[in-house]
Amino acid sequence: MTGWRALAHSPALPWLLSLAAVLAAALLAGRYAERAALADLRRSASSTLALHVAGLRTEMQKQGSLPLALASDPEITAVVGPGPDPALLARVNDRLAEIARASGAAVIYVIRQDGTAVAASNAGEPGSFVGAVYAFRPYFQQALAEGAGRQFALGTVSGRPGLYLSRRVAGPGGRTGVVVVKVEFDGIEAAWQAGRETVMVTDPRGIVLVASEPAWRFGALRPVPDGERRLIRERLEFGDAALAPLPIHPVADGNGLVRIGSGALPARLALPLDAPIPGTTWRLHTLTRVGVAVGRERVQAQVIAGLIVALACLGLAEIVGRRRRLRESLSEEAARRAELEERVRERTRALTEANQKLKAEIAERQRTEAERQRLGRELAHAGRLAALGQFAASMAHEINQPLAAIRSYADNAGILIQRERLPEAAENLSAVGRLTERIALLTRQLKGFARRASGRRDPVALSAVVRASLEVVEVRLTGIDLALALPEPSPYVLGEGPRLEQVAVNLLQNALDAVEGAKNPRITVTVRVEGERAVLEVGDNGGGLPDGANQVFDAFFTTKTNGLGLGLAISRGIVEECGGTLSAGPSPEGGALFRVELPLAPAAAQGAATAQGAAADQGAAA
Repeated sequence: MTGWRALAHSPALPWLLSLAAVLAAALLAGRYAERAALADLRRSASSTLALHVAGLRTEMQKQGSLPLALASDPEITAVVGPGPDPALLARVNDRLAEIARASGAAVIYVIRQDGTAVAASNAGEPGSFVGAVYAFRPYFQQALAEGAGRQFALGTVSGRPGLYLSRRVAGPGGRTGVVVVKVEFDGIEAAWQAGRETVMVTDPRGIVLVASEPAWRFGALRPVPDGERRLIRERLEFGDAALAPLPIHPVADGNGLVRIGSGALPARLALPLDAPIPGTTWRLHTLTRVGVAVGRERVQAQVIAGLIVALACLGLAEIVGRRRRLRESLSEEAARRAELEERVRERTRALTEANQKLKAEIAERQRTEAERQRLGRELAHAGRLAALGQFAASMAHEINQPLAAIRSYADNAGILIQRERLPEAAENLSAVGRLTERIALLTRQLKGFARRASGRRDPVALSAVVRASLEVVEVRLTGIDLALALPEPSPYVLGEGPRLEQVAVNLLQNALDAVEGAKNPRITVTVRVEGERAVLEVGDNGGGLPDGANQVFDAFFTTKTNGLGLGLAISRGIVEECGGTLSAGPSPEGGALFRVELPLAPAAAQGAATAQGAAADQGAAA
């Protein structure tokens, strides 16, 4: 018990069990494969057996009708009578030789009633049957008694075995005779020898008559009794053949197999099959060799089954080992998880505190950003107010002139009314209305320019922005050569109209300041589309930019004696908020060129904005 218990807990036990499983699987698979191979071999051998039976039967049927035809021949019936004519015998011998050659029969001969052969196909040849006595032959006796006979025997004259087919002949004067056709099976035996199977034909006594193994001819499948042996000797059926048993031995538990061989000869396994030959009492036997094919199938099945079971055992061992390692890993993981959970709790507390601080910082940053945006808008507004301050003085003169004219026209209208010169008074009042409308237009432009930005980005017609900006600075354009290139329809950009007007006014004011005092002042304003962007360029032929062109966009940088240095900085901020860029460089006119690039509005937004503008124009016209 102690030894078994120690073995049960030994590491070698799984390997021993695996080895036993592999051996058992190989043994079972080998037996199954052997049975399957034998079944296939049996089916193939059965087909071959049927072919052999059909071939042998065909050969025997071909020769079987010949004795019947010859027995009714007049010349053959004449030669069995008393004293046949020698010329007739010669003709019959020649005819029998010709028929034997044509039919493939070994020999054809005619026997008188006393058993003496009187004519034969081999007459005149060495070993001729003419004159031989065959009264003792069973085929002769059977033909005389029953009309036809059949016997397989060894020839007494030729010494060659064959099948004797006999037929009774009715001769003249009540005499009878027998015509005999001998069929030999040398061709069939040669064909059998070319195949792999061992083929033989036996009579009802189990004696081999025809065989692919020449040494087996006249052997016996079973012992021949002594009385039967003496009768065979008396009839000279098989000469002095020993009628020894064939070296075929059944194999115990061999699935019907037999072992062929005896003495020093190597034994081989064979599958025995037999079938009756129709029309005879014979049986045809085949012994199909088994060894190589079945052995190969058995070995292959054993190897495959052994490998499969071995792989299965290895896989099972791997699964068992993996499960063991998994359990160990899970236990270690549980310990690490407990430690990690404790660390997570500590870290969570720290992260919670940090998160609260971060939320407070985010809120503060959002407030700061909102304040920055508000201050930016205030700064832009302050810039616009500063720009207003720069041209307010120049506009005062433009407004004062209409006011003085209005006062003069009003006074004149009063005097003309007193004098009842009403048409002239009406003309003065109309002039007052026109001057008042001009002043209202100027103040409306200034008011719109001074509004605060809303922060929205809508589709804006860039050409309309330029025109509105030109109206603001129109009072300063007197004496300036202004070159405009505004496409129609205008490209639309995303932005806020008032703020973009502020940019355009700033650029125009700078250009006006730059050309002040120039001999032939000239300003160019161009709007065009380049790819997916709209471009606004404002150029002049003034003194140009100072060294470091980008420095003009810095806050509080200015070259004017009364400037604040915020206009271009604010303009760049507005353009960048709209998704564009503002840059400066030399102008082809010789002065400075400022370039604004803005993204084009989507096509659907441009269509909606165009329709809205058209509706507004119709309302104004109405």
